[in-house]
Amino acid sequence: MSPRKIAVVVDLIRGKPVGAALNILRFTKRAAAKPVAKLIQSAVANATDLSKGQVDVDALYVKTISVDQGPTLKRFMPRAMGRATPIHKKSSHVHVVLADTPIRSRKARS
Repeated sequence: MSPRKIAVVVDLIRGKPVGAALNILRFTKRAAAKPVAKLIQSAVANATDLSKGQVDVDALYVKTISVDQGPTLKRFMPRAMGRATPIHKKSSHVHVVLADTPIRSRKARS
């Protein structure tokens, strides 16, 4: 999927808590919402596995998330009179960093 299409969805969840981000992605009617939700769920699973259960999943939020352009697949589509037109199938790299909310801000919310 092209980076421009994914960037629209990524901008919706930047800085949000993980639960709220997944909820936003669940109701977003964009094709990019499903792979981004899968990425966030994978990042949460990695955070819990690497910290050996020490991290509170409810306190995680999306600290940074960025989209970069990946490799482009170049294909050709046959056209009339023996011609061909190029098709560029773009891909993207999405980088996400989750962080635990500081204790001070958690107490302020309560």
